[in-house]
Amino acid sequence: MEKIPGWIERLLLPKLNEITGEIKAIHTRIDVVEKEIASLRNEMMTKFEAMDVKVDSKFEAVDRRFDAVDSRFDSLEARIPVMEKMAEFEVRLVEIEKKLSAHA
Repeated sequence: MEKIPGWIERLLLPKLNEITGEIKAIHTRIDVVEKEIASLRNEMMTKFEAMDVKVDSKFEAVDRRFDAVDSRFDSLEARIPVMEKMAEFEVRLVEIEKKLSAHA
């Protein structure tokens, strides 16, 4: 009975050692892949953050332009009542000129 366990041990031990070595190699490869994935993730996050900064900058520039346009519209809106009064004065002036030329 002692010969059978020894025989099994001599037959299986090299295979078990081979399998153990392969498992360790697989773990090493997995570790390398995990490090590469982490590196790629960090690289992508850096790129996304840079793009986020660029996009924010562009939106801020567009906001400033809209503010400038809004300011111009506000200025025009303030001038409209004055322009309406000027038009009224011109109509009155024409009426007065007609009356004066009629009396002359």
